[in-house]
Amino acid sequence: MQWLEAVRWDDRGLVPVIAQEKDTGDVLMFAWMNREALAQTAAKGQAVYFSRSRGKLWHKGEESGHFQTVHEIRLDCDNDVVLLSITQHGHNPSIACHTGRHSCFYQRLEGQQWQAVTPVLKDPQSIYEK
Repeated sequence: MQWLEAVRWDDRGLVPVIAQEKDTGDVLMFAWMNREALAQTAAKGQAVYFSRSRGKLWHKGEESGHFQTVHEIRLDCDNDVVLLSITQHGHNPSIACHTGRHSCFYQRLEGQQWQAVTPVLKDPQSIYEK
């Protein structure tokens, strides 16, 4: 897959990825991909990331049920950041964050403290119970 050669992978073979909601423009999350994750994302039309903490591929939604359909994949001008245009799906389609919120970017700097400014839509314990 020649198109993967254009990506500037870091020294660990990863590239940062931003997932942006297609309809609202909201930035939902930041993650990492390796070559296999990006290739699978393009082939499946669903987001597949690389979990650095687990050291393996992570098909978004495999545990939470909150999948991401990928509409478009873009590469920035330096070829070192990927932007996904996605639609979030699942039991509660507005949840992308493992904290049960719409977006992982729910904290805002107010004065000298980070404040949670968006609500928890679903208790994370109930999302990941198995």
